[in-house]
Amino acid sequence: MAGSLTFAMLKPDAVGGGKSGAILAHIQQAGFAIRAMQMLRLTVTEAEAFYAVHRERPFYGELVEFMSSGPVVALALEAPDAVAAWRTAIGATDPAEAADGTIRKLFAESKGRNAVHGSDSDENAAREIAFFFPERELALLGVV
Repeated sequence: MAGSLTFAMLKPDAVGGGKSGAILAHIQQAGFAIRAMQMLRLTVTEAEAFYAVHRERPFYGELVEFMSSGPVVALALEAPDAVAAWRTAIGATDPAEAADGTIRKLFAESKGRNAVHGSDSDENAAREIAFFFPERELALLGVV
């Protein structure tokens, strides 16, 4: 598949709620190729670093606590115009406002427990993929 890459993450609510398999199937059915994947549990320090862009936002502390509360699944996804395609596939942050058939409409519990993370730009996608997947791993997978 020729395309660009984006970063996706299944959040602790989705993983802990047993929704990982269904979400991964949805991702593939939506036309994304999973180019790298790992399950891990973020430490508080890692969650703080990953979400540092939100440090000044009122929800930062709650977000860090939530994201380090259980396992997550980190993914590098490939598709044509991957960032925009992924943002469309996941839907609005608030599942009550998400379009029918989107991942958040189908699997999210609330605005704060919204099942998945998605990069919002090509630059952030590259940074977020690099945060979880060292270049040597991506090279072995033929991604870079």
